[in-house]
Amino acid sequence: MNLFDSIQLPAATGPELVDPFGRSITYLRVSVTDRCDFRCVYCMSEEMQFLPKRDLLTLEELDRLASAFIDRGVRRLRLTGGEPLVRKNIMHLVRSLSRHLKTGALEELTLTTNGSQLARHAAELADCGVRRLNVSLDTLDGDKFREITRWGDLARVLEGIRAAQAAGIKIKINAVALKSFNEAELSDMLRWAHGEGMDMTFIETMPLGEIEEDRTDRYLPLSTVRARLADEFTLRDIPYKTGGPARYVEVAETGGRLGFITPMTHNFCESCNRVRVTCTGTLYMCLGQEDAADLRSVMRASESDGLLHAAIDEAIRRKPKGHDFIIDRATRRPAVARHMSVTGG
Repeated sequence: MNLFDSIQLPAATGPELVDPFGRSITYLRVSVTDRCDFRCVYCMSEEMQFLPKRDLLTLEELDRLASAFIDRGVRRLRLTGGEPLVRKNIMHLVRSLSRHLKTGALEELTLTTNGSQLARHAAELADCGVRRLNVSLDTLDGDKFREITRWGDLARVLEGIRAAQAAGIKIKINAVALKSFNEAELSDMLRWAHGEGMDMTFIETMPLGEIEEDRTDRYLPLSTVRARLADEFTLRDIPYKTGGPARYVEVAETGGRLGFITPMTHNFCESCNRVRVTCTGTLYMCLGQEDAADLRSVMRASESDGLLHAAIDEAIRRKPKGHDFIIDRATRRPAVARHMSVTGG
């Protein structure tokens, strides 16, 4: 018997989720694990203490929770981590959730991955209807890649990207812009990505979770990055959107798209359509705020989804207008205590 054979599609769609500022919540990011096979220096400590497995939602609970949001108008679903593809039996969940693509309830099912496990999963992901993936990649230098990830193998990631492309999946490369690390190679990465038919997005480092190093040493404003790129390329603002917070330009010389995600220099909250659920079932209405709702206990209290929908409604009514990110040079403490791997990248 398949793990999800007992799961039934909802009989009817409930009212759409709208926050206090009139923004419709149509995009859900679900972390399936806080574990990762890398230890990127700006993301987590080398000796991370991961959650006990008993605290994590089961695959069935993850399916139930995501399906409840889809029933309420979510049209884009992204699975994240940690590294989502290290979660045991993760493809069972992906295949089950793909039923919402077949019914038309869901427009897109996608993942953010570091690419390390992509070569062995790419074909099945494509078969499940995954048409687009974000791959996090901060450098094309093998030695620097191992330095920034502590454990990573660049060749393995590039193999995974090629496998996904061969399976017909579109790839977007996400690179965190880091001062004195990769700032000199961002233009080369852009040329490489566009030359391989991939979009590219640059991201400012975000103050989430305690790490060994000082983030003020790494922070590179994307306003500076864009100004430097404009000396080499012709950048034209375009209205292209993927459902996320990136603002896009078209690069005339390459014909490709380049996105900028700027939580620090340009608040992108006015059009926020997103909420995040952690692998423990905690709903965060804003990445940059601590307010949250415990959906795990609600799900485990009743087999009916009535309480779950009521808890979701109550949480969405508390969704803030925007985040309060700041890299504090005085205390050197993060704006938010939890690590990105806990919330979901």
